[in-house]
Amino acid sequence: MTEPHRHATHPDLIKRLKRAEGHMRHVIAMIEGGEPCLDIARQLTAVESAVTAAKRMLIHDHIDHCLDHDAGEVLAEMKALTKLL
Repeated sequence: MTEPHRHATHPDLIKRLKRAEGHMRHVIAMIEGGEPCLDIARQLTAVESAVTAAKRMLIHDHIDHCLDHDAGEVLAEMKALTKLL
């Protein structure tokens, strides 16, 4: 069995994603409660920003710590990562 893939940034990443999850639950409650669309859109923007920040953190951590030193493999993985930004 292989070791779990963990980095020092993962606990912070989990906190960010749980915060975004809480925001998303709030947005759902706002929709169910008939809140104004502008308020809902603002909250969705906050959720989107939180998820984007978490994704960037994960990708930057991956670039810093996980890429192999084989130039061909690194280049291919970098190209794949840039499509996710």
